[in-house]
Amino acid sequence: MNSRDEKATLPCGFEDPGIPEIEIENIGACALCRGRAFGEFASGFDYELRTCRNKWTFRECASCSHVQLDPRPAPATLGTIYPAHYYSYNMDKQVSAFALKGKEFLDRLKFSSILVSLGRKPLAFVDVGCGDGRYLRLLERIHGLPRNRLYGLELSETTIERLRESGYQAYCERVETCEAIPAGSIDLVTMFHVIEHVADPAIVARKVAEWLAPGGVFALETPNLNALDARLFKASYWGGYHFPRHWHLFREATLTALLQDAGLEVVAMRYQTGHSFWMYSMHHFLCYRLGLEWLSRWFDPLRGLPFLFAFTGFDKLRAALGFRTSAVLAIARKPAA
Repeated sequence: MNSRDEKATLPCGFEDPGIPEIEIENIGACALCRGRAFGEFASGFDYELRTCRNKWTFRECASCSHVQLDPRPAPATLGTIYPAHYYSYNMDKQVSAFALKGKEFLDRLKFSSILVSLGRKPLAFVDVGCGDGRYLRLLERIHGLPRNRLYGLELSETTIERLRESGYQAYCERVETCEAIPAGSIDLVTMFHVIEHVADPAIVARKVAEWLAPGGVFALETPNLNALDARLFKASYWGGYHFPRHWHLFREATLTALLQDAGLEVVAMRYQTGHSFWMYSMHHFLCYRLGLEWLSRWFDPLRGLPFLFAFTGFDKLRAALGFRTSAVLAIARKPAA
């Protein structure tokens, strides 16, 4: 955005010359069906972290309805859009102890429902996008898995170094290129809000299927384009867009197709709380559409504790009543034969 007209279209807060315009790469083909005809779906900026001043566009495949970011950040810019203070690297330091306790309670419920589909105690576990390792610690505490059977993948070298020092099998690698996990050896793989970040979700799903032992389970959670908040804030401000870190967005149908194409059987599709998506949607709309930055601060998921609990309760109630919420959890099993 070098021209005066382009600079005039920047949202408030993006005029700072210290915010760079980063390198991009064009994709052109659908990650699911390889189609090349697209329609524009939504566009916006990095409303959350302001790591760059580029305007980003999600496009919808005309053949299979998959939605992906195109163009997207070039690989060399990942260190820019995922800065050291990115929330998943420092969750314990950025969220109150009370909120963390609540999250741990919800995590226990989620894992209990996942393990019902597995039908056995897991002997080896992989968490893709493990962040600070909270799910590795959870499986260690609840099910007594030894640390040499607890695997984590993350792209932060500092985070991985801390986990390895603690004895976990942690690797600073992308799923697509990871050879450290033995094929056919894993009972449970979780990927909570990661598949939307990867370059090629089809390759990732096939790689996970290779890791799974017969009867093993892949639990995949991701933003849900069929949710109420996704429809209300569709044009630009939905928190689930997470420009420019989310590269792929799914509906239940495209998520099912992704897993089935990898040779997995989808056994459950459940709806999870998406309080952060609701809150970021409100934050972005108030700050960047209405210019009410002072009011938008109340909707920061890392600080707005009352609204965090309110939207969590709202989504829990809606899910219990059968409504689609902001996040969908697909549970897929590798055939036993």
